[in-house]
Amino acid sequence: MIREGFSAQYRKVGRFAAWTGFGIMQVYSVVSGLAFLSLKGPYDAVEEPYLPVMALLTILLSAVMVVTLIAVHAYAAPEHRVYSFMALAFVILLAGITSSVNFAVFVVSRQAIEASAPWYSVFLPYKWPTMAYAMDLFAWDWFYSLAVLSAAVVFTKGPLERVTRIVMVLSGWLSLIGLTAMPFAPTVGIGFSIVGWGVCGSLVLLLWAIVFGRTPAVNG
Repeated sequence: MIREGFSAQYRKVGRFAAWTGFGIMQVYSVVSGLAFLSLKGPYDAVEEPYLPVMALLTILLSAVMVVTLIAVHAYAAPEHRVYSFMALAFVILLAGITSSVNFAVFVVSRQAIEASAPWYSVFLPYKWPTMAYAMDLFAWDWFYSLAVLSAAVVFTKGPLERVTRIVMVLSGWLSLIGLTAMPFAPTVGIGFSIVGWGVCGSLVLLLWAIVFGRTPAVNG
């Protein structure tokens, strides 16, 4: 189906960004998996060499997500563009928060800083319930959820789009459940969050890349 406003440039850039995001998510899952396997206990903090790599991957992923949502906005039918614009706004907020937090974590983790510094615990150790970890989880659980739930309205035509919409809704709601559970059962909440924006979020990027690839671009 031809989408008005979805030019060849939007198609190319959006498809590339979605595939890149999916690839970054796969690398992140391997690095984070190795990091958690290296921990002695469930409440230990992630440290070098894994933490700075995870922080850099998150910064890259957030930028790619913004580019992908720009393509989703161009892909949206005119009557749905208010929802795709909302999704773009939410993902920009997500990128701003998570990029700032993870850049600070990356810089702090690379420095030899005394643990007695009064602001040290805001960023490190990177585990629950430090401020940096909580802010990062909030960005992904809240703004990511709002972004994918808003953008889900865009995908309504055909079996592939309907599957994409279902996965997006599932991803958003699992992340919101994780956010809701966080104050009462942090371990459960973090688990829901990881499945929501981690596992399902990776599938969302994959499906976006496939949808863009199968949609003919308009001329101009």
